[in-house]
Amino acid sequence: MADERVQRRLAAILAADMVGYSRLMGADEEGTIARQKSHRAELIDPQFASHGGRIVKTTGDGLLVEFGSVVDAVKCAVAIQKAMTEREADVSEERRIQYRVGINLGDIVIDGDDILGDGVNIAARLEGLAEPGGICVSAKVFEEIGNKLDVAYEDLGPQEVKNIATPVRAYRVTLDQALTVPIAAEPPPPLPDKPSIAVLPFDNMSGDPEQEYFADGITEDIITALSRFHWFLIIARNTTFTYKGQAVAVNQIANELGVQYVVEGSVRKAGNRVRITAQLIDASTGSHVWAERYDRELEDIFAVQDEITEAISGAVAPSFMQAEVKKAERKTPENLDAWDYIMRGNWHLWRMGKADVSEARRLFEAACDLDPTSSAAYSGLAYAWIFEVYYQWANDPKKSLAAALKAAQRAVALDGDDAWAQTILGMAYMYMRRPDDGITACCQALDLNPNLAFAEGVLALCYAFRGDYGDAVTHAERADRLSPRDPNRVAWYQARAHAALGTEQYEEAAIWAKKSIEAYPDLPAGWRVLAACYGHLGRLEEAAAALREVLRRYPDLTIESIRASQPSTRPEHVELYIDGLRKAGLPE
Repeated sequence: MADERVQRRLAAILAADMVGYSRLMGADEEGTIARQKSHRAELIDPQFASHGGRIVKTTGDGLLVEFGSVVDAVKCAVAIQKAMTEREADVSEERRIQYRVGINLGDIVIDGDDILGDGVNIAARLEGLAEPGGICVSAKVFEEIGNKLDVAYEDLGPQEVKNIATPVRAYRVTLDQALTVPIAAEPPPPLPDKPSIAVLPFDNMSGDPEQEYFADGITEDIITALSRFHWFLIIARNTTFTYKGQAVAVNQIANELGVQYVVEGSVRKAGNRVRITAQLIDASTGSHVWAERYDRELEDIFAVQDEITEAISGAVAPSFMQAEVKKAERKTPENLDAWDYIMRGNWHLWRMGKADVSEARRLFEAACDLDPTSSAAYSGLAYAWIFEVYYQWANDPKKSLAAALKAAQRAVALDGDDAWAQTILGMAYMYMRRPDDGITACCQALDLNPNLAFAEGVLALCYAFRGDYGDAVTHAERADRLSPRDPNRVAWYQARAHAALGTEQYEEAAIWAKKSIEAYPDLPAGWRVLAACYGHLGRLEEAAAALREVLRRYPDLTIESIRASQPSTRPEHVELYIDGLRKAGLPE
């Protein structure tokens, strides 16, 4: 039987999506549905039909339409967007229905009544680049139309879009001008050497103008909190507030300000409750890196404001770093700069394997060579050396710790205001059994950046290994509240586990050991503490099973090697830990 041939054809594809659909439905579900149906029946569907468009599929807030003529596709989109502006003119801005439209000319694959392929995917990505009520087209559409329509275009330049290998050149259709020549876009500010973020004014969704101060206060506090992180550049408040009250697409703002990431959100106050939503967006793809919703009672409005600010800034920073790591992973070696090496190094560190940690150290060393003034590069290098000691992979632990301390001190010398560098220095001191110096360094980090969860986590470890178990729990709890999804959260889980172990609360210690295992199953420390806890509890079968997980990763592990590697300065804590492992079956 002959193979079925894939059916293809060239077509103009229009993708449309309602702006803020979830928000509109949450505010007025019945009214939104009724108005949407009216627009479809009276305007949108008739325009598609009169311009030869075939509706391929619909979703609650989107449409995919195929046209035989690219001119008809753009004419249809212009007619709909202009009419929608008139139809929604009397509706308040927060409840106004608007569409974003993307149009591409490309090869499509026919799948029954559906259409597939990059031609369709690019149209969908262009829709994400369009501003509310606007139209964004590909270079192919722009070149094909030429001067056939009385509209103007703004060149947005090549755009990196999700799941498309090469950049897509995009043009914005300018609906409020009637020109037949393209408008050259003003060159955007060059992207800075390090990644950059703009925090947009949070929208006041309460319908009460007097609540503007609360939304503005949240925004200003987040800008202040994020500015303490030295990993990225934060656009100043006076600049981002120029966008307040404007319906401007995220990609346009990013282009105008020269930033890669945008934070936006909303505040809704009703009675004695407030709901705050926030999201971190990668402007190059339009994708959401992180999003969260917070519901609070307004017993103390300023305390709530502080709590939300801490939560958002604590969550945005690690989410942002993970996004940067993923970007660096996609680059080819010849295109890597010092920041990319640092991000790749972080990615390997978070994998926590022996080969990964070795590769991370190599990448951080390369970053130091490329940029000897980079505090982040030396911090990463110090962290890699510490990992090798912690996992007992170092051939000479004393030499590795000395290298870690030297690199951490270099990082602090390069930038004494870098809270991350101070935290790594604190960790180096901790593993050298100098917890007092570690506590001093971590406290300095928190003076510089009170929202750095990792500093709280390392501080918790320092207190745990010094024997101050109550303080260890306090700071571990604060770290978890600041950044519950942090890739470094295993630090404060371990602090809680050791604090409970040190006070002979073995069931509690086992709970936190399991949490660290859930976060990083290959991390031996979690299995070791779990084995020790089960040993003390007399649950010997479970203790032996946990110990097997440790020995599967470290077959040469002994009581003496554990004793030599423990950072605790409390001999009774070390012996309690070892006694549990001995009961679990670990050899001398």
